[in-house]
Amino acid sequence: MTSPHLSVVIPVRNESASIPELYRQLTATLEGWGRPYEILVIDDGSTDDSFERLAAIQAGDARVRVIRFRRNFGQTAAFAAGFAHARGALIVTSDGDLQNDPADIPALVALVEQGADIAAGWRKDRKDPLFTRRLPSMIANWLISRITGVKLHDYGCSLKVFRAEVIKPLRLYGEMHRFLPAIASELGVKIVEQVVNHRPRQYGTSKYGLGRTVRVVLDLMTVKFLLSYATRPLQIFGLLGIIMGGLGAVITGWLAYLRLFGYQSIANRPLLLFGILLVFTGVQLITLGLLAEMQVRTYHESQGKPIYVIREIRETPAQ
Repeated sequence: MTSPHLSVVIPVRNESASIPELYRQLTATLEGWGRPYEILVIDDGSTDDSFERLAAIQAGDARVRVIRFRRNFGQTAAFAAGFAHARGALIVTSDGDLQNDPADIPALVALVEQGADIAAGWRKDRKDPLFTRRLPSMIANWLISRITGVKLHDYGCSLKVFRAEVIKPLRLYGEMHRFLPAIASELGVKIVEQVVNHRPRQYGTSKYGLGRTVRVVLDLMTVKFLLSYATRPLQIFGLLGIIMGGLGAVITGWLAYLRLFGYQSIANRPLLLFGILLVFTGVQLITLGLLAEMQVRTYHESQGKPIYVIREIRETPAQ
């Protein structure tokens, strides 16, 4: 079998109704593109007949590979599995609900072939409800761009193209698939953005909601820490420790001066307890920073633990 130039990675969960049309549109676009490709579909613990439909498609098309999880591990884990098993020099990510248009893939690939490392889709005319989807997304995109320093209009768009050497080394956890451009920016990559078509959902129901906002914010804090202090945690914990410890030392020193030279009682002053608390907290933060420095060295020297468990892989053996 010819080695694919392009790997299309698509997580699905309970998208049975969308799968036949998704396959038809993908193959029509990629066959017209005229280069070797593969389609990796990750069944993220579907409870409908999504896997059966995917298995039937795979049986008739050796370019399709199906990875089935034992249970639902989440979209980030599904993308991680797809990246690990992709064989193409370029990797495309997309949703399986037909809202992303496969016809946009060649234009994004062209941007990467012209020198970019990541080509990200921008759903400029997004077909989603304003208050429950678009408005929270606009706020999140502004916040992510501001905190990470990687300015994109649409972090939530799954339609992206990556160079394999950029995306494969990354380790993903939580909801971090949406932060891939920001995480990859640590490698010094070139990121470009392209307006893509966005279509209303035709089948099923959305897996996204306002409840994911809190998880996204928490993961954003993790990403910011990884980008800025992952290899030097003492600089953040130590800085906080010095500030708090120094403030505590000033407070307790001033109270000691009042007691020794002003002959004032300080035993019943809440400020005394607050100053002592700041001193102890500062010492603890500096100690935490030193421990984190040792943990970082252990982390970078150890093997990464998989965040998914695969039940089976359906693919045609290479000839």
